[in-house]
Amino acid sequence: MASLQQMMTDHCDLADEDQTWLKGLVNEWHILADTSFSDLVLWLPDRDDPAVFWAGAQIRPTTGPTALEEDVVGESIVYDDEHPVTGAFLSHEVVETSDNQLNAGIPVDTLAIPIMGGNTCIAVLERHTNRMGVRAPGALEDAFLEVADVLTDMVHRREFPIDPPSEPNLSPRVADGLVVVNNEGRIQYATPNAVTAYRRLGHIGDLEGERLPEMTQRLGLGLAAVGQSFTSDLRSRAVHELDLGNRQASARLRIMPLTQHRQPAGVLVLVRDTTEIQERERQLVTKDATIREIHHRVKNNLQTVAALLRLQSRRMTTEEARSALHDAMNRVAAIAVVHEILSQAHSQAVEFDDIADRILRMVGDVAALSGRVNTKRVGTFGMVPAAAATSLSLVITELCQNAVEHGLKFTTGHVELRPTNSGKQIVVDILDDGAGLPPGFDMTTTNSLGLSIVSTLVDDAGGTFTLCNRADEPDAEPGEHGTRARVVMPI
Repeated sequence: MASLQQMMTDHCDLADEDQTWLKGLVNEWHILADTSFSDLVLWLPDRDDPAVFWAGAQIRPTTGPTALEEDVVGESIVYDDEHPVTGAFLSHEVVETSDNQLNAGIPVDTLAIPIMGGNTCIAVLERHTNRMGVRAPGALEDAFLEVADVLTDMVHRREFPIDPPSEPNLSPRVADGLVVVNNEGRIQYATPNAVTAYRRLGHIGDLEGERLPEMTQRLGLGLAAVGQSFTSDLRSRAVHELDLGNRQASARLRIMPLTQHRQPAGVLVLVRDTTEIQERERQLVTKDATIREIHHRVKNNLQTVAALLRLQSRRMTTEEARSALHDAMNRVAAIAVVHEILSQAHSQAVEFDDIADRILRMVGDVAALSGRVNTKRVGTFGMVPAAAATSLSLVITELCQNAVEHGLKFTTGHVELRPTNSGKQIVVDILDDGAGLPPGFDMTTTNSLGLSIVSTLVDDAGGTFTLCNRADEPDAEPGEHGTRARVVMPI
């Protein structure tokens, strides 16, 4: 399905300001659809043929049945002069018709609203109301339709929507709760959901007739500026959102000043009971803090194990035993680094560059005991999922130590780490400028514990591991020597 931006770019001749405004309208027009119980279609005039209109966006109401079962976005229609869309576009006035037969004879009321950009009509908003699904008249229906009439006038005069835009996942919607407030701040009507939200906050009795700012302050929400906010919004015609909460419950309010014929027409307040949402967020925060504390304690325990291995290695009388314990200590330390980063992170992925740099420093410190090895990273790992970080850290530790121990043989040289993250996999090259692999080397028959660990971890992750002399590669430069270890791991 074509996007609104694509439709405006391909078929219309609209200024950037008009395009931005139309996208803002589509972001907020759910309020008009729900209060009018109507389907909305945004028609864009073709740049070449004034009789052709393109359907740029469409929305259905959540408060009533749809009048348009088919999606029309991306389609073009040629309308004659008697069609309400053409009539609104040419006359710059709202055009209303009744008893249109759509969807196998279903009677539909249609309202075409020209959207003005100065003296030019830049688009037409068409409302379709399914008359067979019209709700029985009552206080809620009357209040909704009155709000819809006001919003229709604001759309026509380009006074709706008002910045700032709503937040799709947080801002309240009509079905969450609606309160109509007059110019004096007194509540004229509140939907049952809005009444329930305020009663959960501690209000007793009905809302109608109450002054909303004072009533909100009486609930002991600790918001002394609520009164000023409502008054300021009435005067400045600015949209404002408030989070209200006490020990009993919480709610979010979106305050929207209304105008009709360019005169103040009260305030529309959308109310969303966020008690359960806030409770879930508190539980998530607690859970996140618990997980990070666990990572912190695991890191401390691993560092303790590494220290014990270090002490034990110093008491060994043979070089082979001392070296084995030292390698084990480095492996434990590499895992500890991952848990340390995870204990500080707030997501399920970690910035792996920091981990890699710590491993390189650790390897460089070990090599400094017998020679001068320069270690560096060229490129970035990016974000790595926590589930893959531990394995990757062990693989890098083993290969870097292998480069120092066997490639450079604990003498002076360079070890370079070259990561590449494509979003689907990570390719890591570990290069050294040592003597290279011995003649006849076969990785499948080697008894190296480190290479066995690397092969196992990479295989378990569904990746590949190769080891070769740099001089044997097709792109090798003259005189190049040393070893290249390449690991490819999916993420």
